[in-house]
Amino acid sequence: QVHLVESGGGQVQFGGSLRLSCTASGITFTTYPMAWYRQAPGKECELVAAISGLGELTRYADSVKDRFTISRDNAKKTVYLQMNSLKPDDTAVYYCMADFPPASNDCGVVSSVDYWGHGTQVTVSS
Repeated sequence: QVHLVESGGGQVQFGGSLRLSCTASGITFTTYPMAWYRQAPGKECELVAAISGLGELTRYADSVKDRFTISRDNAKKTVYLQMNSLKPDDTAVYYCMADFPPASNDCGVVSSVDYWGHGTQVTVSS
């Protein structure tokens, strides 16, 4: 059974930083591309960043390029999202996702083919 557990969310002021972590179990971690998604109230689930199994390839949403960095430690089965220069528009629930890309773009909805964490809240105040 696949489990993804996120941590590191919280409240921060404009311009601040946070680092999210997601630790996986139940999968052969190095074979899974991983991703971070987010969903703000009233908005669609959106891709934030993704990383290949060995970490050699990354992809970012335009809105977070040059501010966020995705990385992974395969020995610890953990993927990270370093978030700098945070803005109020970054406020959302952030979800870890295994086996990117998902079959369905529904943040946090686990299925037989899509593996999601429960999400962690990030709130940026102005």
